[in-house]
Amino acid sequence: MMKKTCYLLVLFWGLLLPVMAQTPAYRVEDVPMVHLQNRMRYVSNPDGILSPATVAALDTTLFALEQQTGVQTLVVAVKQIEGGDCFEFAYELGRKNGVGQKEKDNGLVILLVTEERCIQFATGYGLEGDLPDAVCKQIQVRYMNQAFSRGDWDKGMLAGVQAVRQRLDGTGSPLSGPEEEGDSLWLLLILGGCFIAVPLLLWLSVRQRSKCPNCHRHTLRQLSVRTVSNINGIRTEEIVYRCSQCGHTLRRQRRVNDDDSPHHRGGNGGPFLGGPFFGGGFGGRGGGGFSGGSFGGGDFGGGGAGSKF
Repeated sequence: MMKKTCYLLVLFWGLLLPVMAQTPAYRVEDVPMVHLQNRMRYVSNPDGILSPATVAALDTTLFALEQQTGVQTLVVAVKQIEGGDCFEFAYELGRKNGVGQKEKDNGLVILLVTEERCIQFATGYGLEGDLPDAVCKQIQVRYMNQAFSRGDWDKGMLAGVQAVRQRLDGTGSPLSGPEEEGDSLWLLLILGGCFIAVPLLLWLSVRQRSKCPNCHRHTLRQLSVRTVSNINGIRTEEIVYRCSQCGHTLRRQRRVNDDDSPHHRGGNGGPFLGGPFFGGGFGGRGGGGFSGGSFGGGDFGGGGAGSKF
């Protein structure tokens, strides 16, 4: 009887311990907001995915960025998230924590989930011009995904944040390396000589979409993009336009396949990054020195991009 009891106990603990050892799947409200305790910290790294040296470098960069540009940034690195939807999780982090200044909506969330093998950028409305969706995607593909695929989280995150800084503070172009400049020139010449009709047709298409149905002038301007549904990877977005001539408002919808799209929800971009490594800072309200800070109450419209590695 004693032997059977011991056997059952060993079996019980043998089954229970692996379950207990599993990393919990984070909910949005579970992610520690270190910026609220120390306004000079911007990296939430509860699972220790990034090294202390990398976290310190990123914090220094993002603090300088906030002081320089007012852009608020939140970097989160975790192993698992509840539901596994990196796209939705990143935007909820931005929305629920009010990342970005309220009047400018210039927040940026960078989410790394190692078990989901995903990196997601989420941007506020005010970052649309400077950090559009396609650029977010290119930064991930060119600077982050290869390192992440090897498990080199530090290298990928540092390179990605540096590329974002170079894009946003005007210190350089993160999208063209020295080896690629020659190839890009040849490609430009080929496209210019052989496919003149393609950009011409695209221009005509864009011009037609900018035509106001009320005053018939080409003065429609995009105001916002929001996701109205996301079913089986097919996302329906509503785009709102307003005519700068007559004030007429127009709503259009489009369907986007998440696997084929260079972005995951709408798009927005803005200034960013600084510090001894990259430079940067947050524009949120809050205390000085090492006292707690706060986010500025910014809103998120669905801009950014996501990648699997």
